[in-house]
Amino acid sequence: MMFGSNTLGNGWVLPADDAAITAAMELLRSGQIVAIPTETVYGLAADASNADAVAKIYAAKGRPDFNPLIVHVADQLAAENLAEFSPMAHQLAQAFWPGPLTLVLPLRADADIAGAVTAGLPTIALRCPAHPVMQALLKKTGLNIAAPSANKSGGISPTRAEHVLAGLGGAVPMILDGGPCSAGLESTIVAVRDNGWQILRPGPVTAADIELVLRTSPLKPSGNNIEAPGQLASHYAPSKLLRLNAIQPEPGEWHIGFGAMEGNDNLSASGDLAQAAANLFDALHRADASAALSISVAPIPHEGIGVAINDRLQRASIP
Repeated sequence: MMFGSNTLGNGWVLPADDAAITAAMELLRSGQIVAIPTETVYGLAADASNADAVAKIYAAKGRPDFNPLIVHVADQLAAENLAEFSPMAHQLAQAFWPGPLTLVLPLRADADIAGAVTAGLPTIALRCPAHPVMQALLKKTGLNIAAPSANKSGGISPTRAEHVLAGLGGAVPMILDGGPCSAGLESTIVAVRDNGWQILRPGPVTAADIELVLRTSPLKPSGNNIEAPGQLASHYAPSKLLRLNAIQPEPGEWHIGFGAMEGNDNLSASGDLAQAAANLFDALHRADASAALSISVAPIPHEGIGVAINDRLQRASIP
């Protein structure tokens, strides 16, 4: 049955109502991939236990096979079937799930997970999402869902269905349109170690938020090993050169402003960092689609969620 259409290929773009969610469930259960909204960014979803389905994610994204995937679960009980939970991990899950926090934990020996999901690592990245569409899919399918961002590997993350359509087109059998993502940045990723906790990727849940719960400071970064998504040096990148901390544009640049610095676009005229985070990738998509030769971004305060914004911008600016 045809539910809708796009002009780029075989993908169907549907408003994420109950009928569309049921159709997506059938695709996922049959080993297909589906693009879905979450509160962070749009994800490219597959049954995390089905190796062939997971391979379709890597193929559609052009993703390197050493880069692990986040597995989305319906609740903490489902997560405990896949990973070993320490008391600290329990604290974090109870405080921040459902929500934009991913936990990297030891993989259970009996976990029903395709090997490519963890990229051969002894750990697994788990998140319980808050978005109602993703939660409905998890409950309807009864699956654990692997879902990296629904874009070509290394490109700008999608926060609207049209971003997915423009980036992946017919490589995805269905795109569920749930409107713009509320957080607009990928989840914070925390590795829970034997001796503490460590942020592998900053995100909407800040280090200060976590410290309030755990009453301990994070461990310092160690090594350059890839343990979770978003750790590659070059990531989230537009096709054009990106210049950071730009007070004013140079000739031929599309300038993304912040606060009183207006620019061609503005992440938040009021200087609200949460609003800036929600608007960041959408603004980068518009800049990349413009006639400008390059892109510049105004300085962003390096505090709170601004740390995560600057992390994405720094990785996006590396050629």
